[in-house]
Amino acid sequence: MTQPVCLRDLQPLVEGKLDAGPLGYFAGGATDERTLIDNEAAFARRQLLPRVLVDVSEVSTATKVLGTPISMPVIVAPVALQRMAHPDGEPGMARAAAAAGTLMTVSTLATATAREVHEAAPDAPRWFQLYVLKDRGVTHALIDEAVDCGYKALVLTVDAPRAGRRERDLRTGFAVPPGIDMPGVTAAAGHSSGLTPADFFSLVDASLTWKDLETLVEAVDLPVVVKGIHAAADARLALQHGAAAVIVSNHGGRQLDGVPAGIDMLEDVVQEVGGDAEVLVDGGVRRGTDVLKALALGACAVLVGRPLLWGLAWDGEAGARWVLDTLKAELELDLMLLGAAAPADVARHHLR
Repeated sequence: MTQPVCLRDLQPLVEGKLDAGPLGYFAGGATDERTLIDNEAAFARRQLLPRVLVDVSEVSTATKVLGTPISMPVIVAPVALQRMAHPDGEPGMARAAAAAGTLMTVSTLATATAREVHEAAPDAPRWFQLYVLKDRGVTHALIDEAVDCGYKALVLTVDAPRAGRRERDLRTGFAVPPGIDMPGVTAAAGHSSGLTPADFFSLVDASLTWKDLETLVEAVDLPVVVKGIHAAADARLALQHGAAAVIVSNHGGRQLDGVPAGIDMLEDVVQEVGGDAEVLVDGGVRRGTDVLKALALGACAVLVGRPLLWGLAWDGEAGARWVLDTLKAELELDLMLLGAAAPADVARHHLR
């Protein structure tokens, strides 16, 4: 098996292992994929400014998010249909995250139940990503299962009332393959196999408003994190309606094409609400230095999705663990070279 050296080595390694439909589903973005491309390019536009003669003889990547200690400011993003990439699926991803000492976010569109993921790594912290479905009975059942299994937070995704126009999927005629089941979708639609992304996003309630966020916050005894924030004003509204934290995110470039890269939206959001709540960001993180740039702009952590999916497709649980271990090793070295002994020491003056 060819051994990757960095995260960008992984996608070429798995392109021959996945059928065209699943590969396009995981890799693609919306319409012209300008935002998908810019999510990575935006990190390259920023330069780090190391500080010297700082004691970095002992460097730690450890931090906390919403009070939960984690080994590094890198969290596993919610990614759908993981058993379509590898039979280990979400349980394997959960074991990899647990072994690496960080949080996993489990998708509503997972190919395992919240309980199955919990049982794969029962002592590890995790969050549950929630789409509010038209069938509120199914939505409540998903929430109840996550609460019963000790999930630490709900991550309410708010930027996907419908699927973006993902033209790779249209070209391949992508639909969920036979034998792949998304329990949350099956509960709402009766089946998963044969559904297109448009089919399963048609189950999502497009009528949600800030009042629904407020109702959710009042109904659950868990912090609610709002994912899909673009505008600083919406970050403030999220907090006013009860959110405990926000995730700056354009859904991996898969929704409205032409919106800014996540890292380009981050600083405005941090300036608006960073003193009142934790701010996270996703989209395009491929290096430890990308994590440093997000920290310098005020994020408390980043979420990583596609590289972990490619790791899973490459070598199952072990491949996902490799991605997390590689990011952690990069981050430890990068902190030392930046002149910061811990994530909390990274500040705006480290960015040019």
